[in-house]
Amino acid sequence: MTYFECLPGGSLSGSLRVPGDKSISHRSIILSSIAEGVSHVSGFLEGEDSLNTLKAFQAMGVEIERNGAEIVIHGVGLQGLKAPTRKLEMGNSGTAMRLLLGLLAGQTFDSVLIGDESLSGRPMNRVIKPLQTMGAVIASDENGTAPLSIQGKQSLQPIEYDMPVASAQVKSCLLLAGLYADGETVVREPAPTRDHSERMLRGFGCEVSTNNGEIRMQGLQTLKATDIDVPADISSAAFFMVAASIAENSQLTLEHVGVNPTRTGVIDILQLMGADITLSNHKDVGGEPVADITIRSSKLKGIVIPEELVPLAIDEFPVLFIAAACAEGETLLTGAEELRVKESDRIQVMADGMNILGITANATADGIRIQGGEYQGGEVESHGDHRIAMAFSVASLRASSAIRINNCTNVNTSFPGFVKIAATAGLRVKSYDSE
Repeated sequence: MTYFECLPGGSLSGSLRVPGDKSISHRSIILSSIAEGVSHVSGFLEGEDSLNTLKAFQAMGVEIERNGAEIVIHGVGLQGLKAPTRKLEMGNSGTAMRLLLGLLAGQTFDSVLIGDESLSGRPMNRVIKPLQTMGAVIASDENGTAPLSIQGKQSLQPIEYDMPVASAQVKSCLLLAGLYADGETVVREPAPTRDHSERMLRGFGCEVSTNNGEIRMQGLQTLKATDIDVPADISSAAFFMVAASIAENSQLTLEHVGVNPTRTGVIDILQLMGADITLSNHKDVGGEPVADITIRSSKLKGIVIPEELVPLAIDEFPVLFIAAACAEGETLLTGAEELRVKESDRIQVMADGMNILGITANATADGIRIQGGEYQGGEVESHGDHRIAMAFSVASLRASSAIRINNCTNVNTSFPGFVKIAATAGLRVKSYDSE
């Protein structure tokens, strides 16, 4: 079991590029595999989560090879996947499990999705139930969790679905299932969520319309191979945005970061808190906007986080809580109950850890109330959640003594090389294997 030892203090400087966007990496493999022709993917995230997605499609007969830094996918078309000879291992990735569940619901063969202990405890009924409405036959355990058995040879029907909770994973799952339904699938979301699936589907030649939170897509469309350049992951960049904001005498530039407007809530929230963040070198890469982000040290203030920004920063809240603890005054988050069903209960786990480190943080049903203060040292638990582990690493910049973070093995699922990159930037973080 890996743990992090983080010494207090430090500042950040220079330029760096964090690994590729995990959400886009997953989708690049999925859509390239069911497209017709050969797609090339550069910037692919070499983390365990996205590699498990890659291996799943290899197990379903897709030829995937490497050409230097590129991933080359020989698409088999919408109907070309083959029955896997094993259960499909999703590891720690809820994104992979939910998206593949939608795709597999439309296949002609049976399949089984499994995950690690953490993923096997995460709720899947939010996608199972609408898929069953489409005609999918899916079996789970009694709690609606993995393993998930999908019975093939079902004739999927299009659906009109009003999502009760904003979720890009649910939306993407239903769109992937909708590719195999004869008719128009319509998904309505109560608040904007990341739209990588819609953008990438269009990049593969699929017609998808969006209007005021309503997404429409005709089924049985042919996808055509394309080339994808995966930008740096804004969720990974967020740790360094907060780090450079809270550490004195810091100025850091993060290069080629994806700044899709459905993902930039972390920037908006930090700027509302008074962070000094500027974007430059704007480009459009394969339908996704990218930019360089420069962050300078600043004095942060507590805020009431606007609920409309919550879906746009849902994965970044652990490290935003770290920033809130360094801000003057109180920060209040509401409308974020989704955080309780991530890789861990991120509201409670972060509140517990911050309390251990001397910060007053009170969890609520749908959010948290954090009083700005001074971090002490101590030992905190990540509960195997990669974003919790990396968030508390950032807290060490303002701590009075060392912070130990337990159970950090899963950091490699989303951010391979985090400790090395963090040390290069100026954090005093080291990784150790428990005896």
